Amino acid sequence: MAQPEQPPPVALPDAPLARHLGDLARSQTRWSVYLETRVVGQLAQGRLHFVEGTRHKSTGWIFREWSERDINERFNEFSPIELWKILESLG
Repeated sequence: MAQPEQPPPVALPDAPLARHLGDLARSQTRWSVYLETRVVGQLAQGRLHFVEGTRHKSTGWIFREWSERDINERFNEFSPIELWKILESLG
């Protein structure tokens, strides 16, 4: 059976540099996952954004690494289950 076509990821007005990294899907619910990074002083910081329709949830700046590449590598260590737990913790 063919998968229904999903709309393309959208730019986030509050985080225009955030990159779409994939989707979390459970039943009929699909959240798009974005990673936003910034450099502050000598460290890079990152936070996650979850978007589903008109709903948008964000973490604080939970990643602090030496570079944006390090943040990407840390993000890639998360499993979908761990991302769901982060999303659910945001209320």
